[in-house]
Amino acid sequence: QLQLVESGGGLVQPGGSLRLSCAAPGVTLDYYTIGWFRQAPGKEREGVSRIRSSDGSTLYADSVKGRFTISRDNAKNTVYLSMNSLKPEDTAVYYCAAVVSSWPGLHPSEYPYWGQGTQVTVTS
Repeated sequence: QLQLVESGGGLVQPGGSLRLSCAAPGVTLDYYTIGWFRQAPGKEREGVSRIRSSDGSTLYADSVKGRFTISRDNAKNTVYLSMNSLKPEDTAVYYCAAVVSSWPGLHPSEYPYWGQGTQVTVTS
């Protein structure tokens, strides 16, 4: 069973930045496509971004394009989500998820492995 651990969440003012990390202790993430998702109170979980295992290609939700960047450091066995120009509507619990397939999009049902989430709160 793959265990994912998110970190890096916190409280930030509008316009600020955060970088989230997703790690899998003891497991190589090279062969997994990793996605970032978020869930705000009272809303469904939504896809934010993903990075493919095969070629490192990325996909972003329209709501975060140009502000968020997903990347992976295979040497550190970690995937990052760099978030800039944060808005109050970005407030949510952020989850990373993994799937062996190289072809998933941003639907939560495509990812069988999930972390516990990290809270991101954007407020003045």
